[in-house]
Amino acid sequence: MTDNFEVLNMTKGTLPSVPFEKIKTAILGEKYDLSLVFCGNRKSRELNRTYRDKDYPTNVLSFPLDKKSGEIFINPHVAKREASKFDKNYKNFVGFLFIHGCLHLKGMEHGSTMEKAELKFCKEFGI
Repeated sequence: MTDNFEVLNMTKGTLPSVPFEKIKTAILGEKYDLSLVFCGNRKSRELNRTYRDKDYPTNVLSFPLDKKSGEIFINPHVAKREASKFDKNYKNFVGFLFIHGCLHLKGMEHGSTMEKAELKFCKEFGI
């Protein structure tokens, strides 16, 4: 990991081998400071309740800290459960969630433009 990209695993599980740093650079650029945190249901639910007023654990949350830095939280437990709903295996779904979070940090909202960008980056990285 570089000085401006950090991955923290707060779970007991091993992380899938997704090219997180390459994806981050492709979407947000080399100079963007990003922390990627893998968290469990308790932390995911707490963040979702605090920032989105939704009282359940979610798959991914992204938080821009300023124009050049942000954080993404991925819950691998929810990702494992939801992967098949999205026709993906666990590894590829985590990659998709990371792409989704990065696009939100870039300022994109849900909709067709974001979906096209997600498809583009999924193809580019074999996800």
